[in-house]
Amino acid sequence: MRKFRLAAVAGLLAASVVGLSTANAAPAPSPARCFSMRDWNGWTVSPDGQSMYIRTGVRNLFRLDFANACRAAQSGGVHLVTRVRGSTSVCSPLDLDLKVSDGHGMATPCIISKITPLSADEAAALPKALRP
Repeated sequence: MRKFRLAAVAGLLAASVVGLSTANAAPAPSPARCFSMRDWNGWTVSPDGQSMYIRTGVRNLFRLDFANACRAAQSGGVHLVTRVRGSTSVCSPLDLDLKVSDGHGMATPCIISKITPLSADEAAALPKALRP
């Protein structure tokens, strides 16, 4: 009976040590899945025009992939014309109507096919030229 109690106590002790070690190893926070339009504060387009990187807040980065290359966004002196559908939160490509304008004539639409939040490691790995 004494051996059983010692084995039970040892098992509980081992379980609590394992539980403590996994509790201290906090998982890396996942990037936000949505962003608010009021937090959008910078953008840059990829050299091939297939995607755009945007900064929201201080350190959140998102990649917007386009259905077709958005060549108009690669020109100098252009600005974005955005319209949000629904609330000011953007969580999917359907939430954002994005166009590029040079201020003369009609704005060119850039159809977003995918919105991907970047992790801190992915954001740090971006070349400087692509960081918004």
